[in-house]
Amino acid sequence: MSKVITMIPVRMAASRLPNKPLLDINGKSVIQRVYENVRKVIPGDVVIAAGDQAIVDECKKFGALSVLTDPSLPSGTDRIAVALKEIDPDGTKYDIVVNFQGDNINVDPRVNLPLIEMVERTGCDIATCGRVMTDEADINNPNMVKIVMGIKDGEKEGRCLYFTRAPAPFIRNPEKSKTHNFYHHIGIYVFKASALHKMVSLPVGVLEDREALEQLRALEAGMTIRAQVVDNIKLVEEAPADVNTPEEYEEAKKWIK
Repeated sequence: MSKVITMIPVRMAASRLPNKPLLDINGKSVIQRVYENVRKVIPGDVVIAAGDQAIVDECKKFGALSVLTDPSLPSGTDRIAVALKEIDPDGTKYDIVVNFQGDNINVDPRVNLPLIEMVERTGCDIATCGRVMTDEADINNPNMVKIVMGIKDGEKEGRCLYFTRAPAPFIRNPEKSKTHNFYHHIGIYVFKASALHKMVSLPVGVLEDREALEQLRALEAGMTIRAQVVDNIKLVEEAPADVNTPEEYEEAKKWIK
Protein backbone atom coordinates (compact mmCIF):
# COMPACT_ATOMS: atom_id res chain seq x y z
CA MET A 1 0.00 0.00 0.00
CA SER A 2 1.51 3.31 -1.09
CA LYS A 3 1.97 6.10 1.43
CA VAL A 4 0.17 9.11 -0.05
CA ILE A 5 0.35 12.79 0.84
CA THR A 6 -1.69 15.57 -0.75
CA MET A 7 0.07 18.92 -0.94
CA ILE A 8 -2.02 22.05 -1.55
CA PRO A 9 0.15 24.91 -2.89
CA VAL A 10 -1.31 28.36 -2.27
CA ARG A 11 -0.13 31.97 -2.05
CA MET A 12 -1.70 35.37 -1.66
CA ALA A 13 -0.27 37.04 -4.77
CA ALA A 14 -3.14 37.11 -7.26
CA SER A 15 -3.46 40.37 -9.18
CA ARG A 16 -6.95 39.67 -10.51
CA LEU A 17 -8.38 38.59 -7.14
CA PRO A 18 -6.42 39.94 -4.15
CA ASN A 19 -6.25 37.80 -0.99
CA LYS A 20 -7.95 34.97 -2.86
CA PRO A 21 -7.17 32.10 -0.43
CA LEU A 22 -8.77 33.99 2.47
CA LEU A 23 -11.91 35.14 0.68
CA ASP A 24 -15.10 34.00 2.37
CA ILE A 25 -17.50 31.70 0.55
CA ASN A 26 -20.63 31.29 2.65
CA GLY A 27 -18.87 31.08 6.01
CA LYS A 28 -15.58 29.41 5.08
CA SER A 29 -12.44 30.65 3.36
CA VAL A 30 -11.46 29.39 -0.07
CA ILE A 31 -8.49 27.47 1.34
CA GLN A 32 -10.58 25.89 4.11
CA ARG A 33 -13.14 24.63 1.60
CA VAL A 34 -10.42 23.19 -0.65
CA TYR A 35 -8.73 21.51 2.31
CA GLU A 36 -11.97 19.99 3.62
CA ASN A 37 -12.93 18.68 0.17
CA VAL A 38 -9.57 16.92 -0.10
CA ARG A 39 -9.67 15.50 3.44
CA LYS A 40 -13.01 13.80 2.73
CA VAL A 41 -11.75 11.91 -0.29
CA ILE A 42 -8.00 11.36 -0.71
CA PRO A 43 -6.31 8.90 1.66
CA GLY A 44 -3.23 9.86 3.64
CA ASP A 45 -1.95 13.16 4.99
CA VAL A 46 -2.97 16.59 3.69
CA VAL A 47 -0.59 19.56 4.03
CA ILE A 48 -0.95 23.14 2.79
CA ALA A 49 2.22 24.56 1.22
CA ALA A 50 1.66 28.23 2.03
CA GLY A 51 3.45 31.14 0.43
CA ASP A 52 2.42 33.64 3.13
CA GLN A 53 2.14 33.82 6.92
CA ALA A 54 -1.49 34.96 6.64
CA ILE A 55 -2.36 31.60 5.06
CA VAL A 56 -0.53 29.72 7.83
CA ASP A 57 -2.54 31.70 10.39
CA GLU A 58 -5.79 30.85 8.58
CA CYS A 59 -4.88 27.16 8.49
CA LYS A 60 -4.41 27.14 12.26
CA LYS A 61 -8.01 28.35 12.68
CA PHE A 62 -9.47 25.25 11.02
CA GLY A 63 -6.81 22.77 12.16
CA ALA A 64 -4.86 22.17 8.96
CA LEU A 65 -1.14 21.41 8.92
CA SER A 66 0.74 23.97 6.86
CA VAL A 67 4.32 24.76 5.90
CA LEU A 68 5.47 28.31 5.19
CA THR A 69 7.46 28.55 1.95
CA ASP A 70 9.21 31.33 0.06
CA PRO A 71 6.52 33.39 -1.77
CA SER A 72 8.91 33.94 -4.69
CA LEU A 73 9.07 30.26 -5.67
CA PRO A 74 8.34 30.04 -9.41
CA SER A 75 5.55 27.43 -9.38
CA GLY A 76 3.21 25.35 -7.28
CA THR A 77 5.32 22.32 -8.13
CA ASP A 78 8.39 23.97 -6.59
CA ARG A 79 6.31 25.03 -3.59
CA ILE A 80 5.07 21.52 -2.76
CA ALA A 81 8.55 20.05 -3.27
CA VAL A 82 10.08 22.52 -0.81
CA ALA A 83 7.30 21.90 1.73
CA LEU A 84 7.60 18.14 1.34
CA LYS A 85 11.37 18.32 1.92
CA GLU A 86 10.71 20.08 5.22
CA ILE A 87 8.15 17.49 6.32
CA ASP A 88 10.08 14.47 5.04
CA PRO A 89 13.77 15.47 4.77
CA ASP A 90 14.95 11.90 4.23
CA GLY A 91 12.42 11.20 1.48
CA THR A 92 11.31 7.95 3.10
CA LYS A 93 7.88 8.78 4.52
CA TYR A 94 5.79 9.06 1.33
CA ASP A 95 5.65 7.23 -1.99
CA ILE A 96 3.09 9.34 -3.87
CA VAL A 97 2.41 13.09 -3.84
CA VAL A 98 -0.88 14.59 -5.02
CA ASN A 99 -0.65 18.24 -6.13
CA PHE A 100 -4.07 19.84 -5.54
CA GLN A 101 -4.24 23.55 -6.35
CA GLY A 102 -5.33 25.85 -3.54
CA ASP A 103 -7.96 27.67 -5.63
CA ASN A 104 -9.61 24.51 -7.00
CA ILE A 105 -12.64 25.08 -4.81
CA ASN A 106 -15.04 23.21 -7.11
CA VAL A 107 -12.71 20.49 -8.46
CA ASP A 108 -13.75 17.03 -7.28
CA PRO A 109 -10.77 15.49 -5.46
CA ARG A 110 -12.02 12.04 -6.52
CA VAL A 111 -10.44 12.68 -9.93
CA ASN A 112 -7.10 12.00 -8.22
CA LEU A 113 -7.98 8.48 -7.03
CA PRO A 114 -7.55 6.75 -10.41
CA LEU A 115 -4.38 8.79 -10.96
CA ILE A 116 -2.93 7.45 -7.71
CA GLU A 117 -3.90 3.94 -8.85
CA MET A 118 -2.29 4.56 -12.26
CA VAL A 119 1.05 5.51 -10.68
CA GLU A 120 0.90 2.38 -8.52
CA ARG A 121 -0.12 0.09 -11.39
CA THR A 122 2.12 1.35 -14.19
CA GLY A 123 5.07 2.83 -12.32
CA CYS A 124 4.84 6.07 -14.30
CA ASP A 125 6.57 9.09 -12.82
CA ILE A 126 3.60 11.45 -13.13
CA ALA A 127 -0.12 10.94 -13.73
CA THR A 128 -2.47 13.63 -15.02
CA CYS A 129 -5.76 13.90 -16.91
CA GLY A 130 -7.43 15.42 -19.94
CA ARG A 131 -10.75 15.83 -21.67
CA VAL A 132 -11.81 15.28 -25.28
CA MET A 133 -12.02 18.63 -27.09
CA THR A 134 -14.97 19.26 -29.38
CA ASP A 135 -14.80 23.00 -30.05
CA GLU A 136 -12.52 23.98 -32.94
CA ALA A 137 -11.89 27.38 -31.37
CA ASP A 138 -10.60 25.66 -28.23
CA ILE A 139 -8.39 23.36 -30.28
CA ASN A 140 -6.77 26.40 -31.90
CA ASN A 141 -6.56 28.39 -28.65
CA PRO A 142 -2.94 28.49 -27.35
CA ASN A 143 -4.24 28.90 -23.80
CA MET A 144 -5.87 25.47 -24.05
CA VAL A 145 -2.96 23.07 -23.68
CA LYS A 146 -3.23 19.83 -25.65
CA ILE A 147 -1.92 16.37 -24.70
CA VAL A 148 -0.51 14.32 -27.55
CA MET A 149 -1.03 10.61 -26.86
CA GLY A 150 -1.56 7.63 -29.11
CA ILE A 151 -4.83 6.17 -27.84
CA LYS A 152 -7.77 4.84 -29.83
CA ASP A 153 -11.31 6.21 -29.66
CA GLY A 154 -12.93 4.89 -26.51
CA GLU A 155 -9.67 4.24 -24.66
CA LYS A 156 -9.41 6.09 -21.37
CA GLU A 157 -5.69 6.11 -20.63
CA GLY A 158 -2.38 6.52 -22.39
CA ARG A 159 1.22 7.67 -22.27
CA CYS A 160 1.75 11.39 -22.84
CA LEU A 161 4.14 11.87 -25.73
CA TYR A 162 4.00 15.68 -25.75
CA PHE A 163 2.12 18.70 -24.41
CA THR A 164 1.60 21.70 -26.66
CA ARG A 165 -0.28 24.93 -27.15
CA ALA A 166 -0.54 24.13 -30.85
CA PRO A 167 -3.42 22.09 -32.36
CA ALA A 168 -1.65 18.74 -32.36
CA PRO A 169 -1.33 16.10 -33.62
CA PHE A 170 -1.93 17.20 -37.20
CA ILE A 171 -4.40 15.02 -39.14
CA ARG A 172 -2.76 14.39 -42.52
CA ASN A 173 -5.51 12.18 -44.01
CA PRO A 174 -8.81 12.77 -42.18
CA GLU A 175 -10.64 10.22 -44.29
CA LYS A 176 -8.15 7.49 -43.37
CA SER A 177 -7.39 8.39 -39.75
CA LYS A 178 -9.02 6.12 -37.17
CA THR A 179 -9.15 8.78 -34.45
CA HIS A 180 -9.53 12.54 -34.67
CA ASN A 181 -9.59 13.35 -30.96
CA PHE A 182 -7.73 16.25 -29.40
CA TYR A 183 -7.25 16.19 -25.62
CA HIS A 184 -7.31 19.27 -23.42
CA HIS A 185 -4.82 18.94 -20.59
CA ILE A 186 -6.27 19.49 -17.13
CA GLY A 187 -3.47 20.59 -14.80
CA ILE A 188 -3.98 18.00 -12.07
CA TYR A 189 -0.88 16.00 -11.14
CA VAL A 190 0.00 12.97 -9.07
CA PHE A 191 3.75 12.35 -8.68
CA LYS A 192 5.95 9.60 -7.46
CA ALA A 193 7.68 11.37 -4.58
CA SER A 194 11.08 10.68 -6.14
CA ALA A 195 9.88 12.05 -9.50
CA LEU A 196 8.69 15.29 -7.91
CA HIS A 197 12.10 15.93 -6.37
CA LYS A 198 13.86 15.02 -9.62
CA MET A 199 11.68 17.34 -11.68
CA VAL A 200 12.29 20.43 -9.55
CA SER A 201 16.04 19.72 -9.50
CA LEU A 202 16.28 19.81 -13.29
CA PRO A 203 17.10 22.99 -15.21
CA VAL A 204 14.41 24.58 -17.34
CA GLY A 205 14.16 22.56 -20.55
CA VAL A 206 14.45 23.84 -24.12
CA LEU A 207 10.87 22.82 -24.93
CA GLU A 208 9.57 24.06 -21.59
CA ASP A 209 11.10 27.47 -22.29
CA ARG A 210 9.62 27.54 -25.77
CA GLU A 211 6.04 26.57 -24.85
CA ALA A 212 6.04 27.77 -21.20
CA LEU A 213 4.82 24.34 -20.01
CA GLU A 214 6.74 22.89 -17.07
CA GLN A 215 5.61 19.30 -17.74
CA LEU A 216 7.80 19.34 -20.87
CA ARG A 217 10.83 19.50 -18.56
CA ALA A 218 9.92 16.05 -17.28
CA LEU A 219 9.39 14.60 -20.76
CA GLU A 220 12.61 16.12 -22.04
CA ALA A 221 14.45 14.41 -19.18
CA GLY A 222 12.99 11.02 -20.10
CA MET A 223 10.40 10.84 -17.34
CA THR A 224 7.10 9.10 -18.04
CA ILE A 225 3.75 10.85 -17.81
CA ARG A 226 0.42 9.08 -18.28
CA ALA A 227 -3.01 10.65 -18.58
CA GLN A 228 -6.55 9.48 -17.97
CA VAL A 229 -9.40 10.82 -20.10
CA VAL A 230 -12.16 12.20 -17.85
CA ASP A 231 -15.63 13.56 -18.52
CA ASN A 232 -16.13 15.91 -15.60
CA ILE A 233 -14.00 17.30 -12.77
CA LYS A 234 -16.52 19.51 -10.98
CA LEU A 235 -18.37 19.01 -7.71
CA VAL A 236 -21.13 21.45 -8.72
CA GLU A 237 -21.61 21.66 -12.47
CA GLU A 238 -22.97 25.23 -12.44
CA ALA A 239 -20.07 26.72 -10.45
CA PRO A 240 -16.59 27.57 -11.81
CA ALA A 241 -13.89 24.94 -11.18
CA ASP A 242 -11.65 27.53 -9.51
CA VAL A 243 -11.76 31.21 -8.64
CA ASN A 244 -9.45 33.57 -10.50
CA THR A 245 -11.60 36.68 -11.06
CA PRO A 246 -14.18 38.70 -9.11
CA GLU A 247 -16.83 37.33 -11.45
CA GLU A 248 -15.88 33.71 -10.69
CA TYR A 249 -15.84 34.51 -6.97
CA GLU A 250 -19.40 35.88 -7.11
CA GLU A 251 -20.52 32.86 -9.13
CA ALA A 252 -18.92 30.47 -6.64
CA LYS A 253 -20.78 32.13 -3.76
CA LYS A 254 -24.07 31.48 -5.53
CA TRP A 255 -23.54 27.73 -5.85
CA ILE A 256 -21.10 26.54 -3.18
CA LYS A 257 -22.82 26.21 0.18
